[in-house]
Amino acid sequence: MRLNKQLTEKIQESMASVLPITAIVFLLSISIAPLDPGTLVLFLFGAILLVGGMGLFTLGVDMSMIPMGEGVGVVLSKHRLLILPVFAYFLLGVLTTMAEPDLQVLAKQVSAIPGTVLILTVAVGVGLFLVAATLRIRWGFPLRRLLLFFYGLVFLLAFLAPENFIPVSFDSGGVTTGPITVPFIMSLGLGIASTRSDKNSASDSFGLISLCSIGPILCVLLLGIIYRPEPASASINTVPTISTTAQAAQYFFHSFPEYLEEVAMALFPIAGLFLVFQTTTRRFKRGMLLRIGLGLLYTYAGLVLFLCGVNVGFMPAGQLIGATIAGGAEKWLLIPIGMLIGYYIVKAEPAVAVLTKQVEEVSNGSISHRAMGLALSTGVCVSVGLAMVRVLTGLNIFWLLIPGYAISLGLTFLVPSIFTGIAFDSGGVASGPMTATFLLPFAQGACHALGGNMMIDAFGIVAMVAMTPLATIQIMGLSSVVRHKLARRRLRSRMERVEDMILYFD
Repeated sequence: MRLNKQLTEKIQESMASVLPITAIVFLLSISIAPLDPGTLVLFLFGAILLVGGMGLFTLGVDMSMIPMGEGVGVVLSKHRLLILPVFAYFLLGVLTTMAEPDLQVLAKQVSAIPGTVLILTVAVGVGLFLVAATLRIRWGFPLRRLLLFFYGLVFLLAFLAPENFIPVSFDSGGVTTGPITVPFIMSLGLGIASTRSDKNSASDSFGLISLCSIGPILCVLLLGIIYRPEPASASINTVPTISTTAQAAQYFFHSFPEYLEEVAMALFPIAGLFLVFQTTTRRFKRGMLLRIGLGLLYTYAGLVLFLCGVNVGFMPAGQLIGATIAGGAEKWLLIPIGMLIGYYIVKAEPAVAVLTKQVEEVSNGSISHRAMGLALSTGVCVSVGLAMVRVLTGLNIFWLLIPGYAISLGLTFLVPSIFTGIAFDSGGVASGPMTATFLLPFAQGACHALGGNMMIDAFGIVAMVAMTPLATIQIMGLSSVVRHKLARRRLRSRMERVEDMILYFD
């Protein structure tokens, strides 16, 4: 009975997240960006699957992924010898990343490098940086110093890499932190930090996602420098021809086996490693194990529905809307429409719900779910607008990334460390499957219609989505610090006036 109530609440939350973007696309389809009926029906079917998928997924994560990650983090952080935790963290990073659905989508769209090579490169990057991130928490090393050093290294390598690979490299950092990776890695950080008793343990529990996003960028840049492939190219996705609702339903039905297999391959390594962990440590009791098992089933079913919905239903709609607007007389409408879509689409990212909930819990409500959502939506809104400027003008991505990261890294000196960790984690979380399967095709469709270079102008939108929340969330933290200082100053002033009055009457 309790589970049914929780599932109903999760589905209601996911409906509130998905309905705005569904309404926007529907209004566009009957006004300035007409869609053929088949594509619109696919989109609406996809939206229904998204609602159910997100509800099941978020409930499953609460029941399984979070307790699993925390348990593994606590046990491994107490191990005296470093060799076992280091190997386990690296293996976890590699296996979860190789199965990340967003990465599979990106790899299919870059034809210059074999998909397996690109996926392995990105997975090794995540594995190495997950080790670095967990050791940072264990030893209490400041996150700011690592961010400054590694982003400096990223931009140094970016100047040496082939031009066509720079947007893809930065995009790879965003797509790796998706619905499989984020819940487990975030809870792993909470588990490791919980073994420390100092005042910085809560703020140090954040930052794993941010560092794991840097590893793929560095490794793909190195791949571009060493591998020296043929000039990178991207292909536009083929939009299916659907004429009846029955054909649309049949198209989804035929697509399900692919996602059933894909999600099973994604969750199998995590479940297998957890089984080995439980067998050797006996950490969880029977009741908790049953709950985790049921949670994994919910997670599996939710991800299958979600990924089938976004890949089959949302991708064609995004591509056609982008192409139609860019091919019209008012091309500049790409910017405001992209910003509107960006503002609402981040609310439908499944990993965002996981992050905002954990932030609210760890901060004891001082950083609310609503405030986090507003800051993320604002950041993604700005980033998609800037990405559309690039599509229209061919502006070099460095003109946006360098100032953006300079501002974000500069803000780390002005805000509490907890806001830095949350902000840089949020960048990776915001750029999930909705970005890879709707915003990227939206940019590709527009770029194709304008006759631009898709590898340079369309790719990079994931990187933009991952960048702007770094600044908006830290600005939220800075405003909080300023408000508290002003409140303390007003309180001090009132106390001084009261003391003066007491002295006067005395």
